[in-house]
Amino acid sequence: MNATEPMSTRDESRSNIDSMIINRVAVLGAGVMGAQIAAHFANVGIPSLLFDLPKEGKDPSSIARQAIKALKKQKPEPLADPGFSSRISACNYNDDLELLNDCDLVIEAIAERLEWKIDLYQKIIPYLSADAILASNTSGISITHLAEGVAESIRNRFLGIHFFNPPRYMPLVELIPQPRTSAEVLDSVEGFCVSTLGKGVVRARDTANFIANRLGLFSMMSTFYHADRLGLNFETVDQLTGKSLGRPKSATLRTADLVGLDTLRHVMLNASTNLEDDPWVSIYKIPGWLESLVENGALGAKTKAGVYKKQDGEILVYEASNNSYRKRKVKIPGKVEKVLKDYKNPRRIENLQAIKDPHAEFLWAIQRDVFHYAAYLLDTIADNARDVDLAIRWGFGWKQGPFEIWQQAGWTRIAELIQADIDTGKTICNEPLPAWVNSLDAIHTPQGSWSPSSNSYQPRSTLPTYRRQRWPERLVGEQVAEQEVLFENDATRFWLTDGDVGVLTFKTKMHTMDSTVLDSLNQAIELAEQRLSGMVIWHPDEPFSAGADLKSFVPVAMKSMLPGNNALDNLLKRFQLSCIRMRKSNIPVVAAVQGMAIGGGCELMMQCDRVVAALESYIGLVEVGVGLIPAGSGCMELARRASIKAAYGDLFEHLKGIFETVAMGKVATSAEQAKRFGFLRKSDVVVINRHEVLHAAIAQVRALSAANYRPPAEQPIRAGGREAIANLKAAMTNMHAGGFISDYDLKIGNLVADALCGGPVDGGTELPESWYLRYEREGFRSLLKSTKTHSRIKHMLDTGKPLRN
Repeated sequence: MNATEPMSTRDESRSNIDSMIINRVAVLGAGVMGAQIAAHFANVGIPSLLFDLPKEGKDPSSIARQAIKALKKQKPEPLADPGFSSRISACNYNDDLELLNDCDLVIEAIAERLEWKIDLYQKIIPYLSADAILASNTSGISITHLAEGVAESIRNRFLGIHFFNPPRYMPLVELIPQPRTSAEVLDSVEGFCVSTLGKGVVRARDTANFIANRLGLFSMMSTFYHADRLGLNFETVDQLTGKSLGRPKSATLRTADLVGLDTLRHVMLNASTNLEDDPWVSIYKIPGWLESLVENGALGAKTKAGVYKKQDGEILVYEASNNSYRKRKVKIPGKVEKVLKDYKNPRRIENLQAIKDPHAEFLWAIQRDVFHYAAYLLDTIADNARDVDLAIRWGFGWKQGPFEIWQQAGWTRIAELIQADIDTGKTICNEPLPAWVNSLDAIHTPQGSWSPSSNSYQPRSTLPTYRRQRWPERLVGEQVAEQEVLFENDATRFWLTDGDVGVLTFKTKMHTMDSTVLDSLNQAIELAEQRLSGMVIWHPDEPFSAGADLKSFVPVAMKSMLPGNNALDNLLKRFQLSCIRMRKSNIPVVAAVQGMAIGGGCELMMQCDRVVAALESYIGLVEVGVGLIPAGSGCMELARRASIKAAYGDLFEHLKGIFETVAMGKVATSAEQAKRFGFLRKSDVVVINRHEVLHAAIAQVRALSAANYRPPAEQPIRAGGREAIANLKAAMTNMHAGGFISDYDLKIGNLVADALCGGPVDGGTELPESWYLRYEREGFRSLLKSTKTHSRIKHMLDTGKPLRN
């Protein structure tokens, strides 16, 4: 926090979350950003009013209504479930301002024009309740200047709440106070944004473009500058600045296309105007190639042509020299590639700096410039280095922020190299590094992150909301809490928390499940039953689990082709029983899910007594994508759930939806959607902030244990039988006849129908779980004999994508 900004006077032993109750929100401005902010409030269960200008005709609120309707068609999906659009009401400024009186929070998200925003505030403020909070979603206009247009009576409740696009998915929210913003309001809004909206919050100082956009745009401009200087083409730049640098795979130019080249041009113009006193202002000059593309109407993804264009199934790239598109040409020298791939070498950046090659010089220069600029700005844009690094992580998708990268590469040595380039005129700007840089050995330490304004290391916030984050994102140099490890091997770690709850964490790639993981599941259950109150399956990073480890599975599968070899059936039985043991254990077992839980990971999750899932969880049984059916208890569990739901109703109605989900390999794109698909139960818990999943899972263990938990007794499963199978196969046959699925998809679908319906028995026959498990294994083994399944598995291992043959 800025030393000149209001400090908290709150008693932080009290919950600041409870002090801010938001029952209804208004969003002013139904553009893409405003509508998506309203959608995210809908995702977390808060109804909102979406305002825009009135339109002549029968429906004065048609602008906002059309924006709400468009939410259902946008990708990525702004709504966690399409039905949540009913939580947003379309309004207009002529007829509906009185509704603002019922809103606890009002967020303005109109066009970036100071005078328009102030005019709107003056129009709506008379209708606000006495304790409503008013905020602007501006991406760069001074909050202090906006506050000058706000009535004195509400100025202490006015601030900037800057969401990043798309609001559902981008974790970052920047809070920007102005001198009159109440410290209590600021604390309460932070708690609300973190725990209710699931955001990563940083407090920014009221400077142009705040934190993330200031550095993110500079990084892009530096990239353009050095690429042009060194003669690197667009596709080479993207190859160098994507995942190999720990940044999103869209890299630089593809990101520009996604943002919109006209939007980017507008942002550059604003930056050059608003940053006249910035020593680096010359870098914000709009490149000629960008001007040409905008003039041509090639604005990026939204016009299907920008820096890149897809033509006849091939991705072409813009060639500025002749204003045309051509095939991509990327050739990076081997010595540069070798250093780039050496991810774990802390001297990677220094090694790049030493290579005499334009590609290496480019990579050093763009990182050096960001380090230089971030150090120069730190004291003016943020309270401490942690806020800068988290802002870049959460707002731009970098794996590490600039100060983290610098520290990991060797703080003192990199500082020397930067200063040497400044002294020899190699940098864009000759501003020296701030004096504090040379006074430090590290910018992040176990004590906190460096704050130039306080000349000290600042610890993390102690607001009550952060007590729910048992395992927050750690920066380079920060200390990870020690754990009491109960056992550990190459694949897993079983550790103790709170004295009596065990946490099993997978260490495998994508948290896949191999033989060692199965052994560990059983070992952990045995230990927990003897000594603990319960167990949680959780990992500090995503995903929950990508399922069975195909690479370790294939050799067993190949051996099973030999006559009399039962290795595969034994492995499948072991997988099934290991999953089911979670449900049948005499202690509560809770799955704490974030990210993907697919295939065997989904099957393991479904067998736990309770699931706590982050909203952004992607859950499904995807085995058909590799030419198989679920055989780790997934079909049995879905049939069991259908039987319970249809105890006194039509079983087929429940089986029909489940069949379509499994046979089509559908993946729920949110935890809320996973409930509708049947992968999660009504009793399972959805948590908005993924960093709170472990906390909530431990609470579920406590609740179940306090209720004298006993495992549910096995009940027979009522089978769909022959009639249900016939109906499902008829539907598949129609899809096949229409050309929607292949011959092999039809074969797989028929086996899914058998496994979900209990085979050719009379409808309503009560069958044991073991019956269904056998059908799973038999269907799985029969498909594994096919060369088409082999092709699907190979394609998945080689490309990471499913093959439909």
